Amino acid sequence: MKAVLMKKRIRFCLIFILFLLSFAASIVFGQTSITLEQALSSFHSYDETSTEHIVIQSNRLPRAVIATIVGASLAVAGAFMQALTRNPLASPSIFGINQGAIFFVVIGVVFLSVSSLVSLMGLAFLGAAVAAMVVYFLGSIGRDGLTPVKMVLAGAAISALFQSYTQGILVLDEAGLQDVLFWLAGSVSGRTFEMLLPVLPFMGAAIIIALCMGKAINLLVTGDDVAKGMGQHVAELKGTMGIIVVILAGSAVAVVGAVGFIGLVVPHIARFFAGSDYRLLLPFSALIGAVLLVSADVLARLIIMPQEVPIGVMTAIVGGPFFVYIARKGVSSR
Repeated sequence: MKAVLMKKRIRFCLIFILFLLSFAASIVFGQTSITLEQALSSFHSYDETSTEHIVIQSNRLPRAVIATIVGASLAVAGAFMQALTRNPLASPSIFGINQGAIFFVVIGVVFLSVSSLVSLMGLAFLGAAVAAMVVYFLGSIGRDGLTPVKMVLAGAAISALFQSYTQGILVLDEAGLQDVLFWLAGSVSGRTFEMLLPVLPFMGAAIIIALCMGKAINLLVTGDDVAKGMGQHVAELKGTMGIIVVILAGSAVAVVGAVGFIGLVVPHIARFFAGSDYRLLLPFSALIGAVLLVSADVLARLIIMPQEVPIGVMTAIVGGPFFVYIARKGVSSR
């Protein structure tokens, strides 16, 4: 037992080193050539006349930090969703979070003439929360209460509804498409710390609470009856998990737009390294999610430089085939 735990700790340390390397790559690589020495000097000897220092502090550092936090948030939210629904194909989008957020952004741009990114972030978070609450309500209707199947069906229906409304509005107003294009594709380009700060306290608190819930989730995935027999308050736990998913995924969408597949792919990768114990699975998921999104951002800016590929496209390149693999193999979510 101790040997197994030691192996998992070593794996976590190796993944953390990989994260540090990807974070450093995010600072160094891009259209402006920057050396590692210049990157380090921008932190301890900042020179406001140096172009490289300005690029690092005003552009690359914020997007690396934002990619780290968003990747971790989406991964933890995905792990929660797969535990909550007991569905290996579940991800935050099952709540209609992405579609709800984008729909509210489109409404703000087209009908309310909202142009401020901060205001659009607020609308995105509101849309994500509304979509999740509707799904939760629909999934709870009936004598048997909230069930995984009902939640999946409700999420699919609400996602399709918001997506069709969004497409209908954009067809009628093509100019609005340009204003919300990066929300549709997902991007960390141009994001600043000022955009992250309004939601950072909520994301930070939600991640901390989530990491402390591993033991309770281990009981939940054994089945509602078993969890109740062990003294678990199942309804309250599911409600708390749903709120955390809304906060994490909703905040992520509000900051960077619709970035798919992180919540789907990462928990499965984490299970390969950490096993099915959610006390280990959740921190592994957070770290791997950060590595994946930061790395995707680095590749997105290098592939067709000087232009950038939307980061949502990069995650889809990895996540799409993985989704097909999971669907074909029927990988267990436990």
